[in-house]
Amino acid sequence: MAGAVMVRAAAAHPGIKLCAAADPHAAPRGAFARDFNARAYADIAALCDDPAVEIVYIATPHQFHAEHAALAAAAGKHIILEKPMALTLADCDSIIAAVERARVHLVVGHTHAFDPAVREMARIVASGALGRLGMIAAWNYTNFLYRPRRPEELDTARGGGILFNQVPHQIDMVRTIGGGRLRSVRAQATRLDPARPTEGGVVALLEFEDGAAASLVYGGYDFFDGDELHFWIDERGAAKPPDRHGAARRALAAEQVEETRLRLERFAYGAQAGPPPTHQPHFGVMIVTCERGEMRAAADGLFIYDAAGKREVALPASAAMPGRSEVLDDMIAAIRSGKPPLQGGRWGKANVEAMLAIQQSARERREVTLQHQVSSKPSS
Repeated sequence: MAGAVMVRAAAAHPGIKLCAAADPHAAPRGAFARDFNARAYADIAALCDDPAVEIVYIATPHQFHAEHAALAAAAGKHIILEKPMALTLADCDSIIAAVERARVHLVVGHTHAFDPAVREMARIVASGALGRLGMIAAWNYTNFLYRPRRPEELDTARGGGILFNQVPHQIDMVRTIGGGRLRSVRAQATRLDPARPTEGGVVALLEFEDGAAASLVYGGYDFFDGDELHFWIDERGAAKPPDRHGAARRALAAEQVEETRLRLERFAYGAQAGPPPTHQPHFGVMIVTCERGEMRAAADGLFIYDAAGKREVALPASAAMPGRSEVLDDMIAAIRSGKPPLQGGRWGKANVEAMLAIQQSARERREVTLQHQVSSKPSS
């Protein structure tokens, strides 16, 4: 699904030309070739060998990220890599080493950190306009666990569940706003459905080195829908009906088709894209508390609450595909300037470290101290 959305973002971006793609499945391969009159390969090695390709976007299953990033780097391609960067810190290190050897750029595409409201909150915090940051509260409730899944997406050992697929967005967003450098994590995770034997819920407390804190709550059990708290606007920024609680559970129970096939038919490139977004994207509700005020995303801007009351700050209309378009902008700027991208390899590794610490803390029921955190300043 992420790959299909990025294809549409790249197609709409004035600085990008789609010239080739790779997919092991014939249907999305054929749809891409037909839509863009472009080459479509059955494997990533052939794509990396294509001399016309300058940037490779990798949206393969998590367990292949290190191998595929190494292939692309060795072929001299710049890389946009879907989150999470990898499943282990060692794999993150191997990706960083491959990119540095090849002298190519890497952007780890945690797209929601590029959401307009998140970027504006990060700017306000960094400016000190509302005083010192005290805490960030982020929570999201979705139907994640009951969307059609490949087997590894329900196997924690292979990168399944919310810890590897959804919580990284929250980690990335709070680190972007809070300056990047976390000190420790304390978390608890839940597995409440034996038929979906992976984590579907998490509560985590993240402490920053400067003493600020962030709390993360994520529930993917398809009972409560967090978009109820965000004006019935979905994650992409499209309006949604308000009466769909539990719909994914019911649809999955009624289906007679194997889930991997169903996932391919519904979400791979070439499937129906859904209504176009008319509002800003978001990832649940986030409230940022500073000395002199608090902030949260509005449908099309930012709400600021301070001693004078509540006001809404309008934000400029984003690109055709907010979040993903800005990921492409980050890569283009890096290529043109030679400066490291904002969301580079060490930033991505720091997110993975926090993600793994949440898993470890939940398993061992203790606080876990972090060692590989970096600043959110561009120079890092």
